[in-house]
Amino acid sequence: MKTIGASSRRPLFPRGPGLGLKALILTGLSLLAIVTDQRSQALAPVRDGMAWALQPVLWAAGLPSLLSDSAERLRSRKSLLAENVLLREKQLVLEARLQRLAALEAENERIRELLESARRLEEKVLIAEVLSSAQDPYRHQIVLNKGTRDGVYRGQALVDSFGVLGQIVQVLPQTSIALLITDPNHGIPVELNRTGLQTIALGRGDGQGLSLPYLPGNADVKVGDLIVSSPLGGRFPAGYPVGQIYELRHTPGEHFMEAIAYPAAKLNQGRQALLVWSESYPVAEAPPPAPAEPHRTPPAAHE
Repeated sequence: MKTIGASSRRPLFPRGPGLGLKALILTGLSLLAIVTDQRSQALAPVRDGMAWALQPVLWAAGLPSLLSDSAERLRSRKSLLAENVLLREKQLVLEARLQRLAALEAENERIRELLESARRLEEKVLIAEVLSSAQDPYRHQIVLNKGTRDGVYRGQALVDSFGVLGQIVQVLPQTSIALLITDPNHGIPVELNRTGLQTIALGRGDGQGLSLPYLPGNADVKVGDLIVSSPLGGRFPAGYPVGQIYELRHTPGEHFMEAIAYPAAKLNQGRQALLVWSESYPVAEAPPPAPAEPHRTPPAAHE
């Protein structure tokens, strides 16, 4: 009741300045503060205090924008990480392709060298792919992808773009096995390119050297001499590089001396080789067709 009575005694129209007058007074005070601030530094502490007091309000006003920027940066970081992963994968793929292209380029270079070597040979040749090599250290053999269907024969010479590799020792329908010149069971007739001295080069079995054990003790042989294939036997192409002498061994009291040579061919370093046909071993020809059975005339009917 007291509250109702107190409120009923309040005037309906309170006394005091109107809104227009208040606005005019505040405008005047604002202009006075502006003029005073421009002409003196008396209001600087007030301005600084108000700016400090309004810092939380300004921070709260900029918080939505800050959160939006943080979310955008987070999305950008995730997208960059994902992009980096994709780029690394692409880089690995491109590096693998680059290595493959480098291998193909090296293979093409070897094939060009083989073709250039084939042009120097007068005999018929065929490029063969090396499928595998013997794992036994005492057997120097390789398997080729050419066989009897390609005309390959036993004893056929095998060369690369640098020299004589060996010869075919076994032939199958689709593959063949070649014995390399460094095998201890392999021998090849050779001659010294400088003097024309004829001899035999045997494999040392170490995969790296050739032995010329039957040289006369007074033979004109020097370190660095080139040995080439001899036409004796007609199996290997004449004058093709076989090796280069790097050591001479004299045994006291013996009438012979031994020369050790490096093979000229790049053994176990290529994937292709040349099969060479010799005139004394012609290309295998297809067997002639079987003769047809003679036509038999049926006996005449007796009347």
